[in-house]
Amino acid sequence: MRQLTDCHIHTERCGHAVGTVDEYVAAGVKHGLLGMVITEHLALPDDLDPHRNLSMPACDLDDYLVEVDLTRQRYPEIEVISGIEADFLPGREGATAMALAAAKNRSDGVRMVLGSVHFIDGWVFDDPNRIEEWERHDVDVAWRDYFSLWCDAVRSGMFDVMAHPDLVKKFGHRPTFDPRELYAEAARVASSAGVLIEVSTAGLRKPVAELYPGHELLAAFRQAGVAATAGSDAHDPSEVGYKIESAYDALARAGYESVQFPDGSGEWRSLPL
Repeated sequence: MRQLTDCHIHTERCGHAVGTVDEYVAAGVKHGLLGMVITEHLALPDDLDPHRNLSMPACDLDDYLVEVDLTRQRYPEIEVISGIEADFLPGREGATAMALAAAKNRSDGVRMVLGSVHFIDGWVFDDPNRIEEWERHDVDVAWRDYFSLWCDAVRSGMFDVMAHPDLVKKFGHRPTFDPRELYAEAARVASSAGVLIEVSTAGLRKPVAELYPGHELLAAFRQAGVAATAGSDAHDPSEVGYKIESAYDALARAGYESVQFPDGSGEWRSLPL
């Protein structure tokens, strides 16, 4: 029997999700998960999130970590790890690093940092409320820019795991060129940096209707020896563990033998597929 985990969970604190930590963990217990990582969005700068509906307010960080810790104590039957998702923002790496240090350097602090790329020159390319902006962008350029930023994020040393590695495909936009050159570079960079990647089932709920990453990119990561976690990117308690077995199946098809889960002390546990 598989030991299922979900390493990507959001709560109402980010402004675009619903539900408390308790409600998400209760859903994880009901789903029969071995463990889960709560990964609320680290606060974005005001100019990138003026309405505070993309990330958790900075003033909420302490309460968030306390909430996760208290919920962990209430549900001993499941492993609950404190995590955070942080955007890679070129030119603002110092501020992000300082915020992450503050989140990690405490007894109940963050134990896993998800890295992500949602912005290309200030454009939130995956925002469904701004999907029309794709009409003003060259898809080929967007793909190259995205993967260039993704590799820079990996090289930054700030992140343990890179979330939804090919998020740029969310609305079904595909390049006219063969993206395997981008995949090979992404895999090489992740392998060199020792950064894990996430297999996310969130793409199955989006217009692209497939996992992040797709099979070719996941196979490139496997060939490069890049380890992986699995996550749902839940924004509602009903999405916890969403089709997580399909992520495990994809990992197995790509040649993986295990999926990784953080143990809360900075180490990783390999769970056989």
